[in-house]
Amino acid sequence: MRPLILNCADGKNIETKQRILGLCVNDGDFSIAELSKETGSSIPTVTKIVGELIDAGYLKVMGKVGTSGGRRPSIYGLNPEAGYFVGVDVSKSHVSMAVSDFKGEITDYKDDLDFRLEGTEQSMIDLCSFLKKYIGSLNIGMDSVLAYGINLTGRVNRETGHCFSYFLGDNRLPAAIFQERLGAPVFIENDSRAMTYGEYLCGVGNNEKNMLFMNVSWGLGMGMILDGKLYYGKSGYSGEMGHFPLLDNDIICQCGKIGCLETGASGLAVHRIFLEKLREGKVSILSSKYRNKEEITLNDILEALAEEDVLAIESVEEIGSALGRAIAGLINIFNPELVVIGGRLSTAEEYLMLPIRSAINKHSLNIVSKETEIKFSKLGKKAGPIGACMLSRSHLLGIL
Repeated sequence: MRPLILNCADGKNIETKQRILGLCVNDGDFSIAELSKETGSSIPTVTKIVGELIDAGYLKVMGKVGTSGGRRPSIYGLNPEAGYFVGVDVSKSHVSMAVSDFKGEITDYKDDLDFRLEGTEQSMIDLCSFLKKYIGSLNIGMDSVLAYGINLTGRVNRETGHCFSYFLGDNRLPAAIFQERLGAPVFIENDSRAMTYGEYLCGVGNNEKNMLFMNVSWGLGMGMILDGKLYYGKSGYSGEMGHFPLLDNDIICQCGKIGCLETGASGLAVHRIFLEKLREGKVSILSSKYRNKEEITLNDILEALAEEDVLAIESVEEIGSALGRAIAGLINIFNPELVVIGGRLSTAEEYLMLPIRSAINKHSLNIVSKETEIKFSKLGKKAGPIGACMLSRSHLLGIL
């Protein structure tokens, strides 16, 4: 594995190298003149730095720019063959994985592979073995993997490596175990932030400078792109929207507090509401399953929704209204260009979107919200692994 070190004689040139790579990550290919303008550096300086990045294998000549006359300038972009990034999204009993080349093209994707990560060192060692086997099946070689991104649920501090969903103690961090076993830098991320970044670079985000991403799965999380940057907050725990104390329902949240938004706007909430309605005697295509005391899962409810089951529709609409009210408040605060609805419940589509839009129209300030678009995730369940790939690259290059 070639170490990714941006060697320069002075700090300013290191920053310029990072800026050039960041421009290529976010916006594609550039000529020397365009890079000079974007970085505020002289053409001779940029020419020298681009040459160093080409020698290091990170940039390559992509061709010539078409012009109306005169000499056509060369354009430069990321070299896809510089190495690979592996993104891993860990859920309750499965992992999904993606591999991207240096340019950010996804070269492989595997969905919902059986693996249950537990909060033990041995379980994390087992995940490393699982990843090595996967990479071996691709014939790309472990040495060509420049970095790994691993998404975990709950409160994750990327800077310190702490994840309180898989807490091993202050002296033994998941990132250190993974890095030790995999032999490359490993970046631990919160799953919602990774999904946000994946959607921002590769999905419906379209590089909007201010974007909110709502991860509506079993729980409720959020990621924020503010002024073109992924927002972490002071301690790295931003985005805990599910634990905003918005509801007056006296329901105890998984976090132990009462009235968290997650108790009324999540997959967990849909599941609870649906079962409550069945107990009240309401009818569903799942009624016989309930009477026979068989387990009814969230997947069962979403499948019933796809068959236009009225009780499933009512349950989803109820959480959509709560979520829309919360989004209305966020729009009033952040005035974003875009709000993206992703996660497991995004498959509910218009059954979820209609109550969200209705609540936003009711509770947001029209002058603030009229130019905010509300869209579903383009990447769907791929957002997490793809986001982990893109984040591991950006963290390694120092461009976040």
